[in-house]
Amino acid sequence: MSIRNLDSLFEPTSIAVIGASLRLGSVGATVWHNLSAGNYQGTLYAVNPKYHVLGAHPVLARASDLPSVPALAVICTPPATVPALIKELAELGTRAAVVMTAGMDQRQKLAMLKAAQGHLLRILGPNCMGLLAPHKGLNASFAHIDARPGELAFVSQSGALVTAMLDWAQGRGIGFSHFVSLGEHADVDFGDMLDYLASDAKTRAILLYAESIESAAKFMSAARAAARNKPVIVVKAGRSPQGQRAATSHCGAMAGSDMVFDAAFARAGMLRVDTLQELFLAAQMLSRFRNNSSDAITILTNGGGAGVMAADAAARADVKLSELSAATRQALDAVLPPNWSHGNPIDIIGDAPVLRYEQALKILHADPTTGAVLFIHAPTAIVPSADIARALVPLAQHPQGTAPRLMSCWLGDQAVAQARQLFQDAGVANFDTPEQAVSAFSMLVRYRHNQAELTEAPPALLADRRPDTASIRALVQTALASGREQLTELEAKAVLSACHIPVVPTLRAAATPEAAAVAAQRIGFPVVLKILSDDISHKSDVGGVVLDLPNEVELREAAQAMLERVRREQPKAQVQGFTVQAMVRKAHAQELIVGSTIDSVFGPVILFGQGGTAVEILADRAVALPPLNLPLARALVSRTRVARLLAGWRDSPAVDQAALHGVLLAVSQLLAEIPEIAELDINPLLVNFEGAMALDARIRLSASAPAGASHFAIRPYPAQLEETLQWQGRNLTLRPIRPEDEALHMAFLQQLDPEDVRMRVFYSKRTMERSELARLVQIDYAREMAFVALADGPDGQPQTLGVVRAITDPDNVEAEFGVIVNSGLKGGGLGLLLMNKMIAYLRTQGTQRLVATVLDCNERMLKLARELGFEEETRGQPGDGTRDIFLSLT
Repeated sequence: MSIRNLDSLFEPTSIAVIGASLRLGSVGATVWHNLSAGNYQGTLYAVNPKYHVLGAHPVLARASDLPSVPALAVICTPPATVPALIKELAELGTRAAVVMTAGMDQRQKLAMLKAAQGHLLRILGPNCMGLLAPHKGLNASFAHIDARPGELAFVSQSGALVTAMLDWAQGRGIGFSHFVSLGEHADVDFGDMLDYLASDAKTRAILLYAESIESAAKFMSAARAAARNKPVIVVKAGRSPQGQRAATSHCGAMAGSDMVFDAAFARAGMLRVDTLQELFLAAQMLSRFRNNSSDAITILTNGGGAGVMAADAAARADVKLSELSAATRQALDAVLPPNWSHGNPIDIIGDAPVLRYEQALKILHADPTTGAVLFIHAPTAIVPSADIARALVPLAQHPQGTAPRLMSCWLGDQAVAQARQLFQDAGVANFDTPEQAVSAFSMLVRYRHNQAELTEAPPALLADRRPDTASIRALVQTALASGREQLTELEAKAVLSACHIPVVPTLRAAATPEAAAVAAQRIGFPVVLKILSDDISHKSDVGGVVLDLPNEVELREAAQAMLERVRREQPKAQVQGFTVQAMVRKAHAQELIVGSTIDSVFGPVILFGQGGTAVEILADRAVALPPLNLPLARALVSRTRVARLLAGWRDSPAVDQAALHGVLLAVSQLLAEIPEIAELDINPLLVNFEGAMALDARIRLSASAPAGASHFAIRPYPAQLEETLQWQGRNLTLRPIRPEDEALHMAFLQQLDPEDVRMRVFYSKRTMERSELARLVQIDYAREMAFVALADGPDGQPQTLGVVRAITDPDNVEAEFGVIVNSGLKGGGLGLLLMNKMIAYLRTQGTQRLVATVLDCNERMLKLARELGFEEETRGQPGDGTRDIFLSLT
């Protein structure tokens, strides 16, 4: 389930507190007090067989005694009573419950869920602190204070953290649209909350505190949908091994690798921060400064020390300082004293009058290359800080449709309080310290990078890089049939070769040094000798690798010594022999690692980093969720320290990035096609300016691994839905829309007749902002589909002829659709073709109904709907000029 009946949870017309009490310190007493003494305007009921009245409120013994069905029940009773209470409430018609009860065992939780399931009763908890919806005056929690109304939603797995956060926010005047404690999230989870809050008009940003995530695909789909609409900022506890163990113990769920969480949050377009303070810092930055697209800052200050502190913070955060152009320097020279800093940071000197601040800021605003401007002011006796703020507020304003450029930091307390408030009231992002401001800006840069990853929708398979899956499957099946999970080095390299990844020539030798010498003669010296054993995965750990053997004598000696070492180090290992490969020397080469594994939460993941025998000590690596495309492969590489070496330095040229990215894409495709691959290591992958070559590889198989494209946390572009057919004498392609269709889609919209647009979206608009257009072509295939019809135009280039789009609700019950075709092609059957494809697709997805609202005057659409079997129903206001239509898909 997802958002079904969550309105009963957050906007209930009536509430029953089961276990309401007067016993001091009890949960039932605290919840009842918070609800009855608060601003909730709905009907309240108390249920407890031990009482007859609570203050002026009568108390009923059982839920079935209530005079009407409560929309929401808050349960504060012992664990054993909960399943029966949920069953009773569900049968009455209650559609949501907050279960605050702690200590429920697994059997009790399953019984509770079973009782709720058939009636679609939604459960928050158990073992939760409750919820607050300040705009509704609702405090269904045992928190010690209420929350102020505001625009931030906070959702937490930790109840204790909820109360601490409330206290912290209260002291800083921070308000909330929703405040939710998930507890053990047996039913309502992060995915549900993200879906609900994404469309909530009162919520401007969503803040999460997470310890674990179970339903990764559901979470990623909801997170990606929410992050397209508003900032989603998350604190994920458990970065350290100790923290991960604590999170596991706390939540009763496996905490996935922290690196994988980083990758997942980035791919979903969210921002991860490390502390609760950073959570609010990021929320302020993204709500006030989100549209700024600068990657660099210019520091403007009246104090050299403050500027140096900001510059140092920028260096630590890897934030670039803008280079001042010659024209800007010249303009500043004309208004600043001769002893100004003549660079960035710009120190306008402590004796600056108001006019100097104004002139300097105007000059910086006139030069777009200065990027974002961080204004830092330390109070002086020369001029009151409030006077400076009043003069600069008009310059801080930005015209409608333009991005803000000014951040501020008023150093001090009482002396700058009025100035700080003036900037705050003007909507300027304001920070207490230079370090805080720079940290917030770095978060913004990272957020934009994550938003760029959100827009990528790669296919599972790339047409020009398809692996030889037949040979790979034959090899995999042979190994599994023989009872082996570990492929030999030769088999692993054969898999890589079938994926078009270059591998070093390798020969298998018999179990004797003499046979190894014969193999070496065939390859040519110098060679590398390796032990061959199904029982030895990391050969270097047991001395099973010898490099650069120049001749037959040394090879025989090395082989004999290797056998003796292995027998001593791993006496139980079955040794099949040796492998011999050419000794590869590449000028200016880097040793890298590319691999994959199956994360316990997010499924298959891809790893990249610095390789070699010290790979675990160097710990320079990053991970990404498949499928990858070229932009995502580049982003993965960029998140490592070795990326700087790969770009070249001094006399070492840059490596062949295309070859490196090709390996990453090939591994992504391999994981999509061969679900039996549980682990893969290419280490080392040797890369230089000439290309890439795998020197060693290991692959572990599993017949039952949750792998393959169907287990990717992000649904790939569904290339299997593409089809080509003949239509009116033209080759017509019907396929899902892709992010790269942006230009085609804009051209399609621009040539539409305004009246056709009005029929589709009820207003005559043929142009749109790029952000709007991006949302149309960058879709989440897990919950939305758009099929485009394409054909070559007179110039031989493809053009969009029509599009049909359907967006399902989070429960996949209904999908709302819209269809529009080229204005010159109406009546030719293209709309029918697109609709039939969408209807067939939705049926395969299990969607139950297809619905739309159509203008009364849109006779063509109404005629098409009748041909397809749609029926009319009443949803909106009668006489509003529209008709609601639906088609049952079951």
